[in-house]
Amino acid sequence: MPVPTVFCGRAPRTAARPLLIALLLGSVLVLGACKRGGESGAQAKGKDGENKGPEAVPVEVVAASRRAIAASYTGTAPLEARGESQVVAKTSGVALSVMAEEGQQVRAGQVLVRLDSARAALQAAQSSAQMRKLEANYARSRQLASQKLISANDIDQVKFDLENARAVNRLANLELSYANVTAPISGVIAQRMIKPGNFVQINTPIFRIVDISRLEAVLNVPERELETLKAGLPVLLQVDALSGKTFQGTVDRVAPVVDSGSGTFRVICAFDGGGLLQPGMFGRIKIDYDQRANALVIPRIALLDDEENPAVYVARNGKAVRVPVKLGFMDGEWAEVREGVKQGETVVTAGKVALRDGSAVQVIGQPLQPGAKKTVAAKPASGSKQ
Repeated sequence: MPVPTVFCGRAPRTAARPLLIALLLGSVLVLGACKRGGESGAQAKGKDGENKGPEAVPVEVVAASRRAIAASYTGTAPLEARGESQVVAKTSGVALSVMAEEGQQVRAGQVLVRLDSARAALQAAQSSAQMRKLEANYARSRQLASQKLISANDIDQVKFDLENARAVNRLANLELSYANVTAPISGVIAQRMIKPGNFVQINTPIFRIVDISRLEAVLNVPERELETLKAGLPVLLQVDALSGKTFQGTVDRVAPVVDSGSGTFRVICAFDGGGLLQPGMFGRIKIDYDQRANALVIPRIALLDDEENPAVYVARNGKAVRVPVKLGFMDGEWAEVREGVKQGETVVTAGKVALRDGSAVQVIGQPLQPGAKKTVAAKPASGSKQ
């Protein structure tokens, strides 16, 4: 009779090992999930078991207040001299002397250059002698005409010859006067183009004179401002070359015609020169055309980037509330609010990008509102590099 096979204890334990490992892994996964769930619950609840609010966004605010504000138009333009003249030679000749230098103040009619006038002087003397000869002939002809010794036609001929000689003499004297080149306007010599001894051709530019006693800036203004900008309005000017200084002027004149190509009209602003302001300086111009003494204003930086529907974020009870506003005048960094915000309400000026309507906010410098969680930056791990 065959003997039955008997298995020892080692074989059954080897067959059951995979099942045991699977049971152990399942227990570990269940415990890990429970742990994570407990941690999530701990983060969602505080010590007293209440849910915490959303993280607060740090912001800066400014209260709406009342101040004087003006409606203005701003633009840029270079300064130009109101009077400018190019001095040219009206005759030719050698420059015997140059009596003006760049930067020198000159008056109208002052002699700037003397040219060689010998030829012009001889022509003037010749025409003068011919004129005196004809004057004597005309005097004798009148005596003979009174005695009926010459005809009326002969005396008329002598008279016409005398008038022509007088004109020739005046022209010669005029050419002689051109040898002294004079300043056509009063001003400052801005440029000198010749030196003593140079031969000057007729109509050659030799000086440039600018009148800096009155400076102008020409603005090309959009046609929508045609009703608001009028002559006589006050103007404030700042130039890049003179930082921190402000100069006052007036609107001198306004062009009554709008350019059809650009849709703009010219506004000429006048300023007193003769001091720090010089022609060619680049100016930033502000024209105040209306003002209110007690307007409700907010910082212009508080406005959201939506020109068609202007709005601001107002901090109310720890939350940011988007409020549409109706704007009035804009004056530099201030904006007038006609509707939407009341006096004393705080508008957000910094931190707007991270906000949405209803976002929790933490006003910098003020305590946290109840239910809001302050954002804390995580500290670096031990041994890590910052």
